[in-house]
Amino acid sequence: MTNCAYIFLDESGNLDFGASGSRYFVLTSVGMRRPFPSVAALDAYKHDCIESGTDIEYFHCYRDRKEVRNVVFDLIAAHLGRVHIDCLVIEKSRIIPALQEDVRFYPAMLNRLLKLVLAAEVNGNAEQVVVITDTIPVNRKRRAVESAVRIALPKLLPPGMQYRIFHHQSRSHYGLQMADYCCWAIFRKWQKGESIWYDRIRSAIRRELEFPVPDRNAGDGRRIK
Repeated sequence: MTNCAYIFLDESGNLDFGASGSRYFVLTSVGMRRPFPSVAALDAYKHDCIESGTDIEYFHCYRDRKEVRNVVFDLIAAHLGRVHIDCLVIEKSRIIPALQEDVRFYPAMLNRLLKLVLAAEVNGNAEQVVVITDTIPVNRKRRAVESAVRIALPKLLPPGMQYRIFHHQSRSHYGLQMADYCCWAIFRKWQKGESIWYDRIRSAIRRELEFPVPDRNAGDGRRIK
């Protein structure tokens, strides 16, 4: 087994920059190494649900019932010792119009997030990096994400370090399901001012950065980690 740094990416919010869209768009990275924390516990709980008559194929925070969501957050929170969470919180109303098109927005924002993540994730004896995102159904958006990651990784990784990029359905990996839960919790904190879920994962949040950077002297924006 090679010493591989895994990075699971997820997003919350929408790309509607009009008045009806979400105020924030959040990109989240969950970094882990094998053996993956909490996987055994999540798998055991999924089968407990199935054996009790609850039809769960995989965990999805927005769709899961509150009682399921509570248990999943508890299981994730109990295994945060080797998990690193980084996120970029984008206030959409402050993004210039030229950057709002997805083929420009994604490369720019993902590049910023990966700059936060990679230096720390490959520190030490990592031999390669594997980046896994949820399956992206829209070809144009998928190409933008792939382009952003492929351009950013060679620039941000040590010379010669191997990297791989995959787009998998979230049901295929508990790492993607954890990223979904963590991203949703961070988004709810910013979008709704709701911290109950965020507080469960707070100890593993390494960086939580806002973009564009607010003018603190003008009292703009919120305090972040």
